[in-house]
Amino acid sequence: MTVKESIEVKKVLQFLEEIGIEVIEKQFQSSFLPGLDLGSNCIYIDYDNLLYPGDILHEAGHLAVTPFQERKLVGTDQISSEWPTQGDEIAAILWSYAALHHLQLPLEFVFHPNGYKNASKWYISNFSSGNYIGLPLLEWMGLCLGNEKAEKEKKSPFPAMQKWLRD
Repeated sequence: MTVKESIEVKKVLQFLEEIGIEVIEKQFQSSFLPGLDLGSNCIYIDYDNLLYPGDILHEAGHLAVTPFQERKLVGTDQISSEWPTQGDEIAAILWSYAALHHLQLPLEFVFHPNGYKNASKWYISNFSSGNYIGLPLLEWMGLCLGNEKAEKEKKSPFPAMQKWLRD
């Protein structure tokens, strides 16, 4: 079975299609993450060079937390040299956790030992205990609700998302 045929990757690809993030299969030689690159509201995947399929969700998180008008600039020389900011990185990490929860995939799928500057176990520990680093940022972006606001609005709190893409 190839990476593309794995149950986890199929779930991720279907989810991304449903929320409006295009995935384009493409061969390329080098990128920041092996087998992955970002373009204008899309993710390029080179399945032959993809080392960690969970990284697809993290990269999708970067697109998801980027404002709509800027998403189309990703992968071009028109995107800010500051992109992604540290706040964007934190938001993308937490977004990918919510996606894992939604897809019922194990945390290790995204937070594998070879990622996150050796902090994968730390993220898993924090998220598993309900310590959602960056939650106020995702709330501010209008993507989810913390416990207090969710209770007031009678909606599901994070890790449930109110929407998956930032306006």
